[in-house]
Amino acid sequence: MVEIRTRAQDPSGIARLWKRELSSYPDPVRRYMYLGITVFVTIVSYYGLYIQGAVATKIITDYQITFAQFVSVTAIGNLLGAFASVAAGLADRWGRANLVVVGLFLSAFLVAFALPHAPNGTSYLYIFALLNVVEGVLLVATPALIRDFSPQLGRASAMGFWTVGPVLGSLVVTAVSSNTLDQHPDWRFQFYIAGSVGIFSAIVALFGLRELSPQLRDQMMVSVRDRQLVEIRAAGIDPEEALQGSWKQMMRVSILGSALGISLFLMFYYIFVGFFIVYFGTTFGYSEARANALGNWYWLANAITLVIAGVLSDKLRVRKPFMAVGAVIALIGSGIFASLATKAETSYYTFAIVLTVIAIGAGLTYCAWMANFTETVERINPAATATGLAVWGGTIRTVVTVALFGFLLALPAASTLVDHGPRLQTILAKYPDQIATAQAITPEHLAGVQKTPPDLAAAQGALDDLKKAGLAKTDEDAIKRLQQLGNEPISANDTWYLKKYAEDVQQAQLDNPAQWRNWWWACFVGQALFVPFIFIMAGHWNPKKAREEADEHERLVQEELDRLAAQRG
Repeated sequence: MVEIRTRAQDPSGIARLWKRELSSYPDPVRRYMYLGITVFVTIVSYYGLYIQGAVATKIITDYQITFAQFVSVTAIGNLLGAFASVAAGLADRWGRANLVVVGLFLSAFLVAFALPHAPNGTSYLYIFALLNVVEGVLLVATPALIRDFSPQLGRASAMGFWTVGPVLGSLVVTAVSSNTLDQHPDWRFQFYIAGSVGIFSAIVALFGLRELSPQLRDQMMVSVRDRQLVEIRAAGIDPEEALQGSWKQMMRVSILGSALGISLFLMFYYIFVGFFIVYFGTTFGYSEARANALGNWYWLANAITLVIAGVLSDKLRVRKPFMAVGAVIALIGSGIFASLATKAETSYYTFAIVLTVIAIGAGLTYCAWMANFTETVERINPAATATGLAVWGGTIRTVVTVALFGFLLALPAASTLVDHGPRLQTILAKYPDQIATAQAITPEHLAGVQKTPPDLAAAQGALDDLKKAGLAKTDEDAIKRLQQLGNEPISANDTWYLKKYAEDVQQAQLDNPAQWRNWWWACFVGQALFVPFIFIMAGHWNPKKAREEADEHERLVQEELDRLAAQRG
C-alpha cells in the first residue's frame, strides 16, 4: 500500500476566514461536518427566498401592487438569477465556499432588513429581484460543494440531503407561518424571523465551511477508497489546464437535454411553492394559515422521500429506475390534483393525500437526478462540475421565467381575484345589510327611491322587491331596510369600486377553477416530457451491471496504488 503523502499546512487563525481550501481530503468526521453545514445553509437560504410565498397576498395588498406586477418581477428575478447561475460557473476557478459565505450574508440582510423596510412596492420588487440574483449563485455553489465532498457511491445520499434544502426551506416557511400568522398578522414578522436565521447560518458558514483544493476536486472519486490515489495524483494536476474548454464540453445533449428535462418536471414545484396560497385562497377559500398547513403535507413527504431515495439509490448503485418510477408516481398524483381544481367540495384531507403522492414521486425523481447529473458531468470532465451545474442552474431559472409569464397569461381570473377580491370582501363586510338591500332592489326602483323627493311608486316597488328576495316579511321590515340604506349609505368610493369591479370579480370566481385546472395539466405535460431525457444520462438501469462496474474500478485503483508502491520501494 502507498502511504498518503504528507499533508500540506492548511490556513490557520484569521486567515481561515477567506483561505478555505483543504490541501488533503478530509477525514470522515470533518467531511460530514462540511456536508452538514452545506445542507443547513441551503435550507436557510431557501427559507429566506420562499418566505414571501406564505404572505404574498398581504404584501400585494399592503403595497397596492397588482398580481401581474408581482408575478412579472418574480419572473424577471428568476431570469436575473439564471445569469447569476451561469456566472457562478466561475466557482470552478474561484472556489465555492467564499461564494457561499458572501451570498449567505447578502441574502440574509436583504431578507431581514431591505425587504421588510422597502418604502414602496416598486422598491420591494427590485430588492426581491436582487435576492434572486444572490440565490442564483448559491444554487450552483452549494451542490458543487456537495459533489466535492461525496464520492459517487454515496452521491445520491448526499444529494438527497442537499435537495432536502429547498424542500425543508419550504416546510419551515409553512410551519412557521401557519403557527405565527394568527398571532403576528404583519407579514414583516415572517421576514424578520427568516432574516435572523439567515444571519446565523452565514456566521456558521463563515467559521465552519471549507472546500477541497482545485487539484483534489478536479478528480473523480467513485468511493472513499480512492482517497489515497486522488491525493497522490493531485500534485500533478494543473487546475487551469483541466478547465480548458470546460464550457464547450458542457454543451452536449446529455447535459443540456437533462437540464431542460428536469426544469420542465419541476414546473409544478415552482408554481406550487410560489402560489399555492393564491391557489387555495382564491379557489377554495382557504386562509393563509390553513393553506400553509396543507403545504406541510407536501414538504414533509417530499423531504422524507428524498433522504430514503438517496440511501436506496446508493445501495443499489443505480439512478435511472428511481427517476422513472418517481416520474410515473408524480404524473398520477398531478393528474388527480389537476382534476380536483374544479371540484369545490374536495376535502382538506383529500388534497393532503394527493399532494403526498406527488411529493413522493417528485422526491424519488429529483434526488436520483441530481446524483446522476453530477455523475454525467464527471464522465465528461470532473474539473467542470460547477460549470455543468451552472448550465443546469441557468436552464432551470430560464424555464421558470417563461413558465411565470405563461402563468400570468393562463390565469387572468387569479389576477382579478387577488387584485380586487380583498377590497370587495372588506366592503361586503362593512356594509352587509346595505349591499344586500341594494342588490335585491331593481335598478329602476332603487333610482326612484334615491330621488328627492322619492318616487312613491318606485318606493312601493322597492318594498315588494325586498319581500320577494326574502329580506323582509312585511312592509314595515322593508321600510326599516330602506331607512338603513338612507341613514348609513355606502360611501361614494366604495360604491364606485363595487360598480367597477364587482361584476369582474364574480366572473373571475366562475372562471378561476377551470383556469387553474388547465395550468396544472400543463405542469403534468412538463413532467411527462421529462421521461425521455432519462435515457440520455450516464449510468446503468441494472444494479448488477452497476455493481460490476464499481468493482472493476476498485480493482484498477488498487492496481495503480500497488504499481506506485513498487516504484517507490
